[in-house]
Amino acid sequence: MIFFYGLLQSTCAWRQTRVFLDIKAADILIKSIIKTYRFNKIFILMGNVDIGFVEECEHWRLESRFFPSKIGGKPAWLDLKNIPAKTNLECEYCSQPCIFLCQVYAPYEEDVRAFHRTLYVFVCKSAECCKMNKNGNLKILRSQLERNNAFYPSDPPEEHEDWRPDINAAKWRKTCVICGIFASSHCAKCKKVNYCCREHQILDWKHGHKDTCGTSQNAGATSILFPEFELATECEEVSEENSKDDEDDKEAQEIEKYKKLLEEGKAGTLQSEKDVDADLLKMASSIEDETFTNFSIRIKKYPDQVLRYDRGGKPLYISSSNQPTNIPVCQECGSKRQFEFQIMPQLLNYLKLDNTLKDLDWGILAVFTCTESCIPKSGYVTEYIWKQDINQDDYKLLQTKTTD
Repeated sequence: MIFFYGLLQSTCAWRQTRVFLDIKAADILIKSIIKTYRFNKIFILMGNVDIGFVEECEHWRLESRFFPSKIGGKPAWLDLKNIPAKTNLECEYCSQPCIFLCQVYAPYEEDVRAFHRTLYVFVCKSAECCKMNKNGNLKILRSQLERNNAFYPSDPPEEHEDWRPDINAAKWRKTCVICGIFASSHCAKCKKVNYCCREHQILDWKHGHKDTCGTSQNAGATSILFPEFELATECEEVSEENSKDDEDDKEAQEIEKYKKLLEEGKAGTLQSEKDVDADLLKMASSIEDETFTNFSIRIKKYPDQVLRYDRGGKPLYISSSNQPTNIPVCQECGSKRQFEFQIMPQLLNYLKLDNTLKDLDWGILAVFTCTESCIPKSGYVTEYIWKQDINQDDYKLLQTKTTD
């Protein structure tokens, strides 16, 4: 994944590949690439998009009382009483509880019912459950509250550590010491530590509770959680298109540059005409994926963005394939759902995965929510999340190794 996103920084992907082309073929291919680049730069949507970045901060700022947007750690629940249980967050493939990935605080200013509003994303960490273009290992929940509610003051929180530490889920419900969701059981011996399921109780026992049972030292096995960060946002700025003359000059320069490489014998060994044509067609068809090109251009200015928020807008898809065509309606009220935000692949770099080639993976995770933002009947309602992976043909082609 890290290698792939390095490639996205390049405007002309042919520089990162080893294909065998003669000078005529190079002219055709380079013109095709630059034409596609210019087309997408002209027609790129200039929407009002907020983009999110990972930042370190003090842990207390990421607690429920401050309405945070954050990555990793345990969820900072909005509704402190009706906390989701394992049954609400089970992976569809292994039936284990999904682990908290991130949350986005996104209130609706025009709706008094959603004065406070937060969306939560969970994912199963098992590599076997991360299936290509399938979302069974993902869960998305929405919670919202009016300004006057049972948990928080109507005035904004004061930004200091000792402000209202009593505002926390422990006052209302027992939560799992491992993952932070509703705990339906506890340690039979000490009766002080709570768990959402048998599996998390066993995990905690192996990671230290066996030695600390009955004492106040147990903090829970945190190795299952993702590293915790603040999710900071800013408005995306998109540069305007360069003039057509500048683009034409750039096209001519790139063609001449590649011709020179060919003449110097630095651009690969020529094969048969049949092989050249086949490589050319495959390369051109891949690079001319307007969706992929648009994605590359759009993220270039902010390469470390991990989230894009554009309620009512459109996702920035990474490929023209595997885009959703039938978003299910809200299960609470039957209203249509709309796109709200997407999680970018760059977030994977911050999760400290053991093996990025075998663990979690995604192109984008697109979240769709109820257009009415209806009031959940039980504190939290399930919304819809779509997982789009990178087109494997494009990915393999872009990874073609160059010679030394």
